[in-house]
Amino acid sequence: MARYHYLGYAAMSGSQIRYNVFAGEQLVACISFCACAWKLKDRERFIGWSEEQRQKNLQLVINNARFLVLPWIESKGLASKILSLAARQLPGDWKHRYGFEPVLLETFVEYERHKGTCYKAANWINVGRTAGRGKKSTSHERLLPAKDIWLYPLRKNFATLLYK
Repeated sequence: MARYHYLGYAAMSGSQIRYNVFAGEQLVACISFCACAWKLKDRERFIGWSEEQRQKNLQLVINNARFLVLPWIESKGLASKILSLAARQLPGDWKHRYGFEPVLLETFVEYERHKGTCYKAANWINVGRTAGRGKKSTSHERLLPAKDIWLYPLRKNFATLLYK
């Protein structure tokens, strides 16, 4: 990840799971998941939850922090296939490790660099853009490139579960 992902390696805080993806014995991709962003205007609007519901149920939203198909791997549809497999595998692994199942995945795509094609092909939903402040910002100024917000419901009744 450190060598080939344009954002490099970043330590994840809180709950997290990493997967190495193999085709036979060949490593083809790496993907990681961690705690979600604290607040995202467009995510909150899409879910439609109250501030109290958000604070209570935010742990049920998991962030796809990094996704890398190694640069020498060429296989049409591989990235969306990995996203689909990860979405099926993650809830059980998360429950085994942390005692609960997530109901929604989120990720961020730097739209000036990438189109999010693999997320779209894997049925993720583009719900808007970040403000570009970053998770550690203490100001209301844009410090980073704004990114598209993509969400993937892990359960059909995800919104009902997030409203509880």
